[in-house]
Amino acid sequence: MSEITPELVRHLAGLARIEVTDAEVAQFASQLALIVDSVATVKAAVNDDIKATSHPIPMANVFREDVVRPSLTQAEALSGAAESESGRFKVSAILDAD
Repeated sequence: MSEITPELVRHLAGLARIEVTDAEVAQFASQLALIVDSVATVKAAVNDDIKATSHPIPMANVFREDVVRPSLTQAEALSGAAESESGRFKVSAILDAD
């Protein structure tokens, strides 16, 4: 059993600047305890005989030749653009300067 106490949950909530009610503290404490216990169970099952894997099935990259084929000219590509400038698509800024 993990040692996730209500005081620890309140401390973590304070660090994250999250206001929590007493009911939420109790709920989060039990949920976090379950997560910590589950991780401990998985950690206990792992030993040196088991190879670390990211995929259960072996993966392989599929490559194809990079062949140059006829394509649009710059003017043709820009012909459907709402706006263009200096041979490039012009779009509205979506992020602030900050």
